Amino acid sequence: MFERAEIAPGRRRGRGASTNPAHRFDPYVREVVDDGWDRDPEDDLPPLKTEVRLETPKKVITRNQSPDISFDQSVNPYRGCEHGCVYCYARPSHGYLGLSAGLDFETRLVARPAAPELLAKELRRKGYEPSTIALGSNTDPYQPVEREHRIMRGILEVLLSFRHPVGIVTKGTLIERDIDILSDLAARGLTRVGVSVTTLDPALSRAMEPRVPLPARRLRIIEKLAGAGVQVRVMVAPIIPGLNDSEVEAILSSARDAGASGGSWVMLRLPYEVAPLFRNFLREHCPDRAERVMARVREVHGGKEYDSEWFKRGRGEGKYAELIAMRFRLALKRCGFRADFPRLRTDLFRVPVEAGDQQSLF
Repeated sequence: MFERAEIAPGRRRGRGASTNPAHRFDPYVREVVDDGWDRDPEDDLPPLKTEVRLETPKKVITRNQSPDISFDQSVNPYRGCEHGCVYCYARPSHGYLGLSAGLDFETRLVARPAAPELLAKELRRKGYEPSTIALGSNTDPYQPVEREHRIMRGILEVLLSFRHPVGIVTKGTLIERDIDILSDLAARGLTRVGVSVTTLDPALSRAMEPRVPLPARRLRIIEKLAGAGVQVRVMVAPIIPGLNDSEVEAILSSARDAGASGGSWVMLRLPYEVAPLFRNFLREHCPDRAERVMARVREVHGGKEYDSEWFKRGRGEGKYAELIAMRFRLALKRCGFRADFPRLRTDLFRVPVEAGDQQSLF
């Protein structure tokens, strides 16, 4: 059972969500009720801390057939994300664990330390056909807990040993730790990185992405990766109508100056429990424009807060969405960004020899 009521600010300091709503699979909801005593029932409760439990899945490669997604397989070293981005479309996935998409998603995490070993096992399977593995498609693989668990480092070591292509999306500075591996992969045409920059306003960033490095620091990530020969695109994601849409051109030009060679965008997506979480965020942090923002959100999603239809969910529809798309195309052209990138190489894939394997004569 999960509370719908807002958690006291002192308990959720540094967190993105303000509530812990019931997930859509839960038949029970617990409501906080004022019993008349002049006392906040949360006064004696400590601040929420991050909890991490370990999980050993049977396999780590997840496959999808969505026609509007550029990859067909991904690996997620973590479930839940401490970055706490209030707009994160992946929040409802915590419901499959029996947890809330709200504060549970950013405080009750799951780590998969066996992921590198399991990945190597799956790549060795007879008949495996290599295609780009996406890392960061659901939750950020370089969120703060990676500093302790180092799962991403192990995954990249496996992919390099197999000469396997990999695409990474992140907001985390911990990716700089792995530049040595990434530069080796990049030199072989096996990787590119997307760095998400949602806004250049540090105050807005801190409010809606509380544990994410500030925008200037993320531009520095782009600079360091590009300087090491890693191809980087800036991801203006999500574009939130009426909140950060005015920054499209500035974000792209700042990323170009930092060394990015391309850019992409995604319209705000508010599936399932994310919509009420985002409305709460607007009321608390942007009360003067909360109604205007939500009106624009409904406008680009056919009158609804979210439309899950393929190709519409990430771009929206209607005149306002078309205007965003046109502005983005023009901004890319002015920045000299390429419209697309060549596919990462799959022809270099090979299964490394292990102890006990029979080596080839040639």
